[in-house]
Amino acid sequence: MEEVQVLGILIAPVVLFMIFVLPVWLVMHYLAKIKAAKGLSKEDESLMSELWEMAAKMEARIASLEAILDDEAPGWRRRQ
Repeated sequence: MEEVQVLGILIAPVVLFMIFVLPVWLVMHYLAKIKAAKGLSKEDESLMSELWEMAAKMEARIASLEAILDDEAPGWRRRQ
C-alpha cells in the first residue's frame, strides 16, 4: 500500500515537469543553438581574413613561379 502512495507522489511532479518545464526547456535550448550557429564568431572572422590574405599571397607566388617557368622552360606545362 505504501508503494502505491510513493509511486503516486512521484508521478505528479514528473507529469508536471513533462507538461510545463520540458517543452520550454527544449524550445529555449534549440533557440540558443540556432542563435549560436547564425553567424561567425570574432575568432572565426579573423581566421577567415587571415586565410584569405594567405591565399592571395600564395596565388601571387604561384603566378610568379609560372612566369619564371614560362621564361626558363617554355614547355613545362605540356609535361604535366
